[in-house]
Amino acid sequence: MQKAFMTLIAAASLALAALPASAQVVQVQGAWARASVPGQKATGAFMTLTAPAGATLVGVSTPAAGLAEVHEMKMEGDVMKMRALPSLPLPAGQAVELKPGGYHVMLLDLKAPLAKDSQLPLTLKLRDAKGAESQLDISVPVSATPPAGGMAGHEHHKH
Repeated sequence: MQKAFMTLIAAASLALAALPASAQVVQVQGAWARASVPGQKATGAFMTLTAPAGATLVGVSTPAAGLAEVHEMKMEGDVMKMRALPSLPLPAGQAVELKPGGYHVMLLDLKAPLAKDSQLPLTLKLRDAKGAESQLDISVPVSATPPAGGMAGHEHHKH
């Protein structure tokens, strides 16, 4: 009986270990944050998010800023407007680009300038399609301009 139980535990452990890494709620590509200068109190972070099974970005945080929010910039008539979003839907299998002039992470009340070639720790707060909440900690390179080749080339996955 004990041997059967141990075999069952071993089989369950193997089954869990065999789950694909893509079981992550969200994949992040091309992340970068815009460098800032002394006295500058705000900047943006950008990336492409893909949720294989669908999810919602419900928040963001970083120790580098007093406040981090998901924002949207869009034209309303002849006026560019920016507003904080309570959440950002990530439809199943569709890449959602956070970029200058569109959706982006706004970092407000910076505690120190973000220096070019440094790394910004960022935590994405997510809700999957079933309502379960999780966090994804990423390290975002800081640059004065987008990475060469646009948003491609950088992937960061870490729980």
